[in-house]
Amino acid sequence: MSDVVLAVRGLRKRFGAVEVLKGVDLAVRERELVFVIGPSGSGKSTLLRCCNRLEEPSEGSVEVDGIDLMARGTDINRMRRRIGMVFQSFNLYPHMSAEGNVSLALRKVLRLTRAEAAARARAALDRVGLAAKAGAYPAELSGGQQQRVAIARALALEPKIMLFDEPTSALDPELVGEVLRTMRELKSAGMTMLVVSHEMRFARDAADRVVFMDGGAILEEGPPAALFGAPRSERVRSFLSEHGR
Repeated sequence: MSDVVLAVRGLRKRFGAVEVLKGVDLAVRERELVFVIGPSGSGKSTLLRCCNRLEEPSEGSVEVDGIDLMARGTDINRMRRRIGMVFQSFNLYPHMSAEGNVSLALRKVLRLTRAEAAARARAALDRVGLAAKAGAYPAELSGGQQQRVAIARALALEPKIMLFDEPTSALDPELVGEVLRTMRELKSAGMTMLVVSHEMRFARDAADRVVFMDGGAILEEGPPAALFGAPRSERVRSFLSEHGR
């Protein structure tokens, strides 16, 4: 299928004797927002980190834009430019402005001139609603604004897919909405996204497909209305009765 941006097949990950991923198959299509939910320890974040080889899969394959990340000849650093990653911690350099944080990779990785990198950084900050904060330092920004700078930093590299690993879990509740709003706007603009999060309402409202993981495997997946409204598995029903509100 030519519209598949991310294809994960038979993915297994072991840490010593513990198998954290047990043969996961997952495809994310162009412009699709796929939401991964499930209990803590189910392998969600490990799956995400294997998708750009921050964690090395033990078995299986990961393809992005038709290129096998596990193949011997693949330039993984080049491929990571196509895979934006946003973590729960913002990982901003405190001594750099918002613009400086976003433009750094553009200069170091893409080898853009300082002027080119600054222009693209400002455009990325504008996309997340922070054009007016380009000169502000992380300590002068709220947590939600810092996370949006982190999103802008990933966007500036013009990735084919964005991976979000619990992007709101480090935020105060009143700041969560602004990050989710930014993610909703990215979806409207056609960005392909794979999101691990506990934000169930956002999953119901914004996702094209919801994937439920438990014990290192995908137990159930489907459109939000089906998975939240009439889950087939008793395990999913039990989880949603506790966490799905």
